Amino acid sequence: MPIAFFDPFSGASGDMALGALIDAGLDVDDLREELDHLGLPGYELRAEPFEQHGINGTRVRVELTREDHHHRHWSDIRAMIESSTLREGTKRRALHIFQGLAEAEARVHNMSVDDVHFHEVGAVDSIVDIVGAAAGLELLGIENVYSGTLRDGTGFVRAAHGVLPVPAPATAELIAMSGAPLKQREVDAEMLTPTGAAILTRLARFERPEMSTSSVGYGFGSKEFDWPNALRVWIGELVEQEREETSPSPSESGEIEILLETNIDDMNPEFYEPLLDLLFQHGAYDVYLTPITMKRGRPATKISAISDLARRSALEAVLMEHSTTLGVRMTPIERTKAGRRIESVTTRWGEVRIKLKIWDGRVTDAVPEYADCQAIVIEHEVPIRLVYGEATRIAEAFIGRTVNAENELTGWRP
Repeated sequence: MPIAFFDPFSGASGDMALGALIDAGLDVDDLREELDHLGLPGYELRAEPFEQHGINGTRVRVELTREDHHHRHWSDIRAMIESSTLREGTKRRALHIFQGLAEAEARVHNMSVDDVHFHEVGAVDSIVDIVGAAAGLELLGIENVYSGTLRDGTGFVRAAHGVLPVPAPATAELIAMSGAPLKQREVDAEMLTPTGAAILTRLARFERPEMSTSSVGYGFGSKEFDWPNALRVWIGELVEQEREETSPSPSESGEIEILLETNIDDMNPEFYEPLLDLLFQHGAYDVYLTPITMKRGRPATKISAISDLARRSALEAVLMEHSTTLGVRMTPIERTKAGRRIESVTTRWGEVRIKLKIWDGRVTDAVPEYADCQAIVIEHEVPIRLVYGEATRIAEAFIGRTVNAENELTGWRP
């Protein structure tokens, strides 16, 4: 499973996130091409090699080519993204980031989310940073994002509303909404900007997973400190943990998993899709809906979310804030899980990732990633049944392969 782990040892900003992804292998031309689908004029994206304190990385600059007013309503930005021809994954992540910013600003100014208008975050460069980060993760095929402890400085920062304390109010709200860990460094400067905070708090789980790393990137900011002012990102794959034949109980393994459930009979059905997306973004392993009948014969929907105990509060907050429920049930559970591994096959139209199911040391199933097949359909205008069928036929060669002690597939592979 391709993942990204961000290490914000010197804080984070939107341009630092973009620089880190580019330095870790994101193709700048591919990023520019994807950003063109946003339909936002008046800027040029520049990525240049940069060195500081003996560390080499990338610094990104969004240079304006025309005068820009910095005030855009959340509704305007949402409409721009929704009506664009960006990839669906890019749209989903970008909207999720901006939704978080809008909710944070609404809390700070005690107003409705729909009435929020952005100042600095509504500027062209901030929009490019946020949508660019979402696009970069999509182009790199990143499925899950993780982050280390956030860092910020002290003192004050000047913004459209005047002189504000560090962290800026919107940044502080984003941290509070996500429950993200924060450590302040004794430096009189803003290290964590609202855009940087929004990208990480809205997309990342704040833990360091066991992973095999394929690349590391550094995205440099504009400030200078006594240390490298960079956001570091590690790109790689999750390391699957081997299960014993007899799995330990949650109390023995220390990993307690839970099932959160709630029944809803008074919510617009169209609101379930963004709710499920938010639950996944906040760390749910699985989310599903079940049609049920409540008292007096009322049709209703049961929402179920599986996660680890550490994510309980965050997921309960999503359910309380983004649905009409008045209560959530929690049940400890035990699960038997097969191993999972991501490989890729080459079809006549391009690469497709394949999800392998591993049980008892053998590959027992191989399923194409729908998103990859859909991307080929859009690019080449071919029926999805052909793409999915060809990828499935090629992937069948994985079935029956074994996994050795070094976690490598033995035998021939596509």
